[in-house]
Amino acid sequence: MKVLVTGHDGYIGAVMLPVLQRAGHEVVGLDSYLYEGCELGPFQSSAPALRCDLRDVDAALLRGFDAVIHLAAISNDPLGNLNADCTFAINHHASLRLARCAREAGVRRFLYASSCSVYGASSPDAVLDETADFSPITPYAESKVRVEAELAALATDGFSPTCLRNATVYGFSPKLRGDLVVNNLVGWALTLGRVELKSDGTPWRPLVHVEDVCRVFLGVLEAPRELVHDEAFNVGRVGENHRIRDVAERVRAAIPGSRIGFAEGAGPDPRCYRVDFGKLARVLPACVPSRTLEDGISELVAAYRLGGLRRDDLEGDRFVRVERILRLLREGRLRADLRWRREPEEASRGLGQGALSS
Repeated sequence: MKVLVTGHDGYIGAVMLPVLQRAGHEVVGLDSYLYEGCELGPFQSSAPALRCDLRDVDAALLRGFDAVIHLAAISNDPLGNLNADCTFAINHHASLRLARCAREAGVRRFLYASSCSVYGASSPDAVLDETADFSPITPYAESKVRVEAELAALATDGFSPTCLRNATVYGFSPKLRGDLVVNNLVGWALTLGRVELKSDGTPWRPLVHVEDVCRVFLGVLEAPRELVHDEAFNVGRVGENHRIRDVAERVRAAIPGSRIGFAEGAGPDPRCYRVDFGKLARVLPACVPSRTLEDGISELVAAYRLGGLRRDDLEGDRFVRVERILRLLREGRLRADLRWRREPEEASRGLGQGALSS
């Protein structure tokens, strides 16, 4: 297939493109490159790419594609909270516009990167499947809920959307995110010898490795249409729901000499949910995630050592999404709506300004 991947220069996208290419698909990326230069180690995508704000995509740009994998978004709660109106403009309105344009252009498959954060504040005693009620508590999560509802209304015989509710992702990507919980805990343990918890450690989180996420997207892309048409899937591995304090303990055990501590102000976190991944295992058993948390921690330790990760990388704007955006705003390079004030020199590679990375 010919596949457009939005947010291809982001954390998941940088791993997704090679997975799709190895499977024989023709891949084109679309991104604003807000995180250009924020790599751990050498990285350059071999796929052609468009430099284009998600809000500027039209049907003409999408003609000729068989599928769209939509990763681009304001990509976490702290960044989403920074400007809620902008979060909804990009994550909700621009995502729906992209889907409508894709349908108009004759794109057959539309894979949407949703999130298990749609379950929000839930009872720790419940294990939630795809029929569970939503309980979003942040603009980021609410934007995912809204898109899912409206995507279902767009489904036709010729346009097949699938919503993939990713668990909290972790694992190495050359476009590293140090603000994801497992990546962050391993980074602090290695660089400071301290597994630093930002909460009291009691919340539950479902976890999934970034490469497993990409394998699931590939499986859905290639699956018979009747199995995935207008469906939602929780993306993760059975048995990979963890309390944050237990994650911290596993990180401590993997890094000799490290100890567990709490950041200033650490307290209860209302975001607490456990997720059932049984539907994915039943419908698409060939692409069920295979990596365990221990696998991911070991991989991160090796990659961080090889890449020379430093403590400053976990506090500065290189791998922390909200810090990067705040710096670009302070420097006047971005407008308040997160569009570039002026196009970077590399803009000639593609179109327009500004799609945000996942």
